[in-house]
Amino acid sequence: MRLPLEWPLLCLMLLLVPGWMGRVVRAIVAVVVFLLLALKIADLGTQTAFQRPFNPYLDSRLMGDGWNVLSGSIGAGTAFILGCVVLFGVALVIWLFWRSAREMAATEGRARRRLIGAFAVLAAFAGGSLAMGSLRTDAGVVRYLVARIDLVIRSAVDMQAFEKVLDAGVEPLSGDGLFGRVRGRDIVVIFVESYGRSAIEDPRYAPLIQSRLAAVEKAIGDAGLFSASTWVTSPTVGGLSWLAHGTLMSGLWIDNQARYDRLMMSRQPSLNRLFSEAGWQSVAIMPAITMAWPEAAYYGYDRVLAAADLGYRGKPFNWITMPDQYTLAAFERLARQPARAAGKNVMAEIALISSHAPWTPVAHLIDWDAIGDGTVFDAQATSGDPPSVVWADPERVRRQYIETIDYSLQTLGSYMARFGSDTVFVILGDHQPASIVTGPNASRAVPVHVISGDADFIRGFEAEGFAAGMTPRLDGVERPMQDIRPLLIKRFTRD
Repeated sequence: MRLPLEWPLLCLMLLLVPGWMGRVVRAIVAVVVFLLLALKIADLGTQTAFQRPFNPYLDSRLMGDGWNVLSGSIGAGTAFILGCVVLFGVALVIWLFWRSAREMAATEGRARRRLIGAFAVLAAFAGGSLAMGSLRTDAGVVRYLVARIDLVIRSAVDMQAFEKVLDAGVEPLSGDGLFGRVRGRDIVVIFVESYGRSAIEDPRYAPLIQSRLAAVEKAIGDAGLFSASTWVTSPTVGGLSWLAHGTLMSGLWIDNQARYDRLMMSRQPSLNRLFSEAGWQSVAIMPAITMAWPEAAYYGYDRVLAAADLGYRGKPFNWITMPDQYTLAAFERLARQPARAAGKNVMAEIALISSHAPWTPVAHLIDWDAIGDGTVFDAQATSGDPPSVVWADPERVRRQYIETIDYSLQTLGSYMARFGSDTVFVILGDHQPASIVTGPNASRAVPVHVISGDADFIRGFEAEGFAAGMTPRLDGVERPMQDIRPLLIKRFTRD
């Protein structure tokens, strides 16, 4: 509870400014109130999803993405009705404010003098309290708007600085020795959706995931594979996974949509493109891509296998187009086997999405030989409760979130043990999940694991500060995600 100094001053303006000037003041004030309301509503959305305030300069596109998620979750018709209700509610509030301001400004005689006197006393009391700091009085509305304007200005300046980084020139990476240390091997970079540090160290999740990582380490060890792990800080949290993909592959910090869009138009070579130019077949396995994807041109893939290209004939797991096990099986069948038949190695970027919200139903591992066209997963896809039931219970949301992470890690362990010979795997989370899972003020770090059958190669990563095995040191350093690209180039090139 606090007394905003602006409101008694505003009421005095509405009462004291006469005629057409008073109507102009009311119009301006109504616009400001509308902007405040819109920003507050937008803040609720971005704070819940991404743990930050809404940035008008950078986040306008999120409205379209939000519509896609909402309509895909509850249906276009229901989403449209809900949107109309929200817009009507905002319009009603603004109309009521305008109407009440007009009625107050039209007050005459003794009532008008009493209102002026009352608001003058209130303003004086609020101003004196603010000056002395003795009561909960502030000018929060002004600070709020000034801070938002400052955020927009800083974002514009940041974009100018980013433009200079891109214009400075393309890094000189070329030569016959590039990636010589891993020549003759497949390189597979796998992003695990919402796989963040909290999954490993939060007491609510650590027992399950630490034991799973130990089981994966044993399974791949029995298959002759070695691993090393560390932490990296993701540029995003709760969503916008493509910012993490762009950061890792470009070696630049891509923490907002404007930077990402500008990167897509740049000549900064992606890691995928560098491998393609060095003789690997660069492949994207993207089961979440269901629409046109023009950004793929920046990455320089030789092949893009989106959802429709992976041959899945089973039922979707709500928003999730297909389970991770099918995605990896399709990669093996459609990308690796044809490349090997042609005498080429692949450099693949794979997005695993079973651990994407709404985390229901939870998939489980089956025999790899039984996967077929994916219809074997239909029973799993129609099991469990719908999102509306799961999300009514925050504890259940958290429980099913960690179960999907456990499934993804189990699937990866089984896949690497079965298909991991002559392959270097780089497995990392794209970002932490939303605060409903992590709690407030959680680290933005995600784990990254490097796996190979070459023990000396893995020891090179340990020399860079990685911990041996599949579990990063809990006291390990969190390095920015963009620093992983030059590190990978270094270790992939040198002995």
